[in-house]
Amino acid sequence: MASLQESLTKFKQQQEKCQSTLTSIAAKSASSRATTKQKTTPMGISSTTNTKSPAPPVKFSNDTERLQHINSIRKAPVGAQMKRVIDLLLETRQAFTIEQINEACYVDMNANKAVFDSLRNNPKVKYDGKCFSYKSKHDVKDKSQLLVLVRKYPEGIAVIDLKDAYPTVMEDLQALKAAGQIWLLSNFDSQEDIAYPNDPRVPIKVDDDLKLLFRGIELPRDMIDIEKDLQKNGMKPATNTAKRRAMAQVHGIASKPKPKKKKHEISKRTKLTNAHLPELFRNLNVPGS
Repeated sequence: MASLQESLTKFKQQQEKCQSTLTSIAAKSASSRATTKQKTTPMGISSTTNTKSPAPPVKFSNDTERLQHINSIRKAPVGAQMKRVIDLLLETRQAFTIEQINEACYVDMNANKAVFDSLRNNPKVKYDGKCFSYKSKHDVKDKSQLLVLVRKYPEGIAVIDLKDAYPTVMEDLQALKAAGQIWLLSNFDSQEDIAYPNDPRVPIKVDDDLKLLFRGIELPRDMIDIEKDLQKNGMKPATNTAKRRAMAQVHGIASKPKPKKKKHEISKRTKLTNAHLPELFRNLNVPGS
């Protein structure tokens, strides 16, 4: 009976030991699964996120045409790049730094010393050590200054030398002409306008005797002879008839035939005078008339 009881006790102890072992194994297994789940869950989420939002691809510039244009400008000859800068300065009439010029017309003078040196020494460009600006031949800014300048040239000043003074200079020249303050006359050789002062403060009065003398001067019939007489008296003719006729012959341009005049209109004894300028002698008092 004692041996049976002892066997039952040992059996019970073995069951408790096995139960404890199984419990320990189950606890370790549960802990291992929880750790594995914590490690794998973020990876799964990250994988899902990466699948939903892939990294954006590298984008190249779509402004290829503009970049090619800039490149062609910077590879252009020095003269072409200078013209772009001078045109910018002329149109805007503003001062630009080297960086501002690069932004405005893509001429990079920091990378092209030849363009920088050429512009700095150009007579149409002013450089103060920092900025470039346009420099006109005559420093006038408005109509009043323009009139003062023209009055300094009693023998006339070429309009071509005034065109770049400031943007509205041509309109102001026409306004001064309409107001009777200047004259705009064309040069027959170059076909360029010359501006002459017409100062109302200096009225000119011509005596009747001088008018008669002027009107009675006999003029040569040929323009070449008139030009020769002017040169003999130290004056430069406004025309060059000999040169014009020579060029007409070279290009095969026939001279206009002179219209035949009736005998009673002009004779050999008729004097050719300044009668074609009647407006100069409106107030002339001719003796005996």
